[in-house]
Amino acid sequence: ERPFPCGNCGERFSQKAHLLQHRKTHSPDRPYKCGDCGKRFGEVPNFLVHRRAHAAQKSFTCGECGKSFAWASHLERHRRVHTGEKPYKCPECGEAFSQSSHLTKH
Repeated sequence: ERPFPCGNCGERFSQKAHLLQHRKTHSPDRPYKCGDCGKRFGEVPNFLVHRRAHAAQKSFTCGECGKSFAWASHLERHRRVHTGEKPYKCPECGEAFSQSSHLTKH
């Protein structure tokens, strides 16, 4: 289920945090666009790291859905999609997140 649609392009997301992150791709403050997937970046170093991921051999494969990753840490993070694990908890309100960056944004 993907109840959160993007008002600009119509792409839908299962979590509001993912929609909010996606919306940034439509911002003019992100001039560096990946030719492979269309993701945009505001800074060159982040863009270059992303580009290397496309070129890297994706030898870490999810046993649940078959999606592959270049780094073991990305596979570990991805597995939380299937397990529902949310190890990052806000100390003030108790809301939990699957990624530390989502907690930081919260």
